[in-house]
Amino acid sequence: MMETERKKNVIWIFGDQQRAQALSCNGDPNLFTPNIDTLAAAGVNFVNAVSGSPLCCPFRGSLLTSKYPHKCVPAHQARLPEGQRTIANVFSDAGYDTAYIGKWHLDGFDEKEGRASRHIVPPHRRGGFRYWVGYENNNSPWDCWVHGGEGEEAFHYRLPGYETDELTSLFIAYIEEQGRERQAEEHVSAESGGSKAKRGPFFAVLSVQPPHNPYYAPERTMRGHSPANLTLRPNVPDVARVREQAKAELPGYYAMIENLDWNIGRIRKALFDSGLAFDTHIVFFSDHGDMHGSHGQFRKTSPYEESIRVPFIISGEQPHYEQRWNGKSAALVNHVDIAPTTLGLCGIDAPEWMDGTDYSGHRLGWRKKNEQDSVYLQNLDPRANVDKPWRGLITKDGWKYICFESMPYLMFNLNEDPYEQANLAHDPQFAKKRQALNERLRQWVRDTDDEFQLPV
Repeated sequence: MMETERKKNVIWIFGDQQRAQALSCNGDPNLFTPNIDTLAAAGVNFVNAVSGSPLCCPFRGSLLTSKYPHKCVPAHQARLPEGQRTIANVFSDAGYDTAYIGKWHLDGFDEKEGRASRHIVPPHRRGGFRYWVGYENNNSPWDCWVHGGEGEEAFHYRLPGYETDELTSLFIAYIEEQGRERQAEEHVSAESGGSKAKRGPFFAVLSVQPPHNPYYAPERTMRGHSPANLTLRPNVPDVARVREQAKAELPGYYAMIENLDWNIGRIRKALFDSGLAFDTHIVFFSDHGDMHGSHGQFRKTSPYEESIRVPFIISGEQPHYEQRWNGKSAALVNHVDIAPTTLGLCGIDAPEWMDGTDYSGHRLGWRKKNEQDSVYLQNLDPRANVDKPWRGLITKDGWKYICFESMPYLMFNLNEDPYEQANLAHDPQFAKKRQALNERLRQWVRDTDDEFQLPV
């Protein structure tokens, strides 16, 4: 790997419950996301990325560790295991500064015991990040409390405005500090005769709750959306209560995404102003999607496309002396792949305890031969929409297969049926294909040391 790649900073920006379809660059006519569209145009848009476990806490555990949920955080409100190493530890070992700002949701706080935003995550359970300002969970974006530090330097306070705006301001402050320190060292280096500056690179995370429900945003974005001018997806059934709920909630959802887009513009400007734009990879994604009435369902935990498909874009300003790939990639990126892919962007090998695959070559201009032929999907914590655990997979050639214990549930050819309106799971004409998909899924269960009884 080129020396220039080993020195890059990298940032994650992600929201909660944003489906991949809800971007103007991905074809949604209901919103305009110019800053995210710019990231896609300047980088690589992974149009087949999925959340292999479409629920907040299991995804977040897998995100930080590259371990599947049944090995790490299997359920909602489950805690990241004590002593579990994360991507922050790997970056720290490689000489990176690390920062995490925003929603955590990995400390196992049961919201029946009170407001999770008032819960204090102890320093030793903050994932190994050097700088950490966040909260366990919060579903009130105008009343968001954050905490951090320890001992006499500990703090806990209410953000003065809308969550995404305020967390972005904290994130920008971190970027500006990094830029100032680097510029100061470069100035000292120049005055001392050109000795090399010692400032190391950084890995920083911005995690925001929106566009998670409740669906409302600042007035400047809310005013552009109305139930009257919405275009619903074709798989939202013609059922009055379903369509009414979808049309009531989607305006706020789209406004929240446009607000996040506006804040991404602020972050890009801060990178330029701090002199870091050409040295920083930007990775944008979401933890899972949101059904919003498709197939008559709402929220998450469903195996349908609106729930499991997430945006995943690797971008950043490209120096003229570096060759990077741009455009769309059909690679099947799963949640466990995000950590090793991020490490790969910085020339760092993923440790053996990570389960995922490194797809950084789709940005850096090379390919590995061990890319997966399918992605493994799981729901270990039945909740809304589906009241049973399920397992499944999506193949590189466009088939989706989902099972309950000992019984097929869903099977779609996504190439001909992208809105999943023709379930082939129990159609005898497709019995041979179903058996082949069942056997590939069985191999995933074995390879990941999962426990699930598949159909015979």
